[in-house]
Amino acid sequence: MVVYRTVMNEAETEQIIEKSRFIGYIKPVETREEAEAFINEIRSKHKNATHNVPAFVIGDQFQLQWASDDGEPQGTSGAPIVQMLVKEGITNVALVITRYFGGIKLGTGGLVRAYTGTAKLALETGGICSVKEMNELRVKLDYTFHGKLQNMSLNGNFELLNTIFEDMVTVDLITEPEHAEELKTMISNLTGGSSILISENKRLVKLGKIGNDQ
Repeated sequence: MVVYRTVMNEAETEQIIEKSRFIGYIKPVETREEAEAFINEIRSKHKNATHNVPAFVIGDQFQLQWASDDGEPQGTSGAPIVQMLVKEGITNVALVITRYFGGIKLGTGGLVRAYTGTAKLALETGGICSVKEMNELRVKLDYTFHGKLQNMSLNGNFELLNTIFEDMVTVDLITEPEHAEELKTMISNLTGGSSILISENKRLVKLGKIGNDQ
């Protein structure tokens, strides 16, 4: 089940609009503290910019929403970015749109388009992805079955995340909740019942860019 959408990676983008330079910065974040630290970092990087417009949305229900116009006319920059993110169903992101004024005023509508347009470019550059609730299984098995399990993961309904080689092999596997029992049965059949299920937990996982791995 898709819980929410966010961005895969931190990213930067830039465009020139009526001689003004707009630089968009975006980062996936989990907390207000992370968002504020990122915003302060970009502000420090561009101390001489005309404006550094920050915005963030956090929480699977968009619980935390904040933005500032940073000197631009009220409602022309920060707020439209937040509205765009919520409308697109995107959360757990922080953005800063830096502007170096080029001498031509854009007007209210022009500012809204410039800031939201740069924010959308940053989203695309960062890679919009879905976040799903998945089942993570930690399993211990004999070395002789590890290669077969790797091969099965290439075409199966699960992914092999981590492997620890000790007296036996411990693997972390991730699968959609509806395939969890099928995966456990498959491992048991593969190992002749000799595998040991150490733990099974729910976790949120980013699953590729929207449009490719939805």
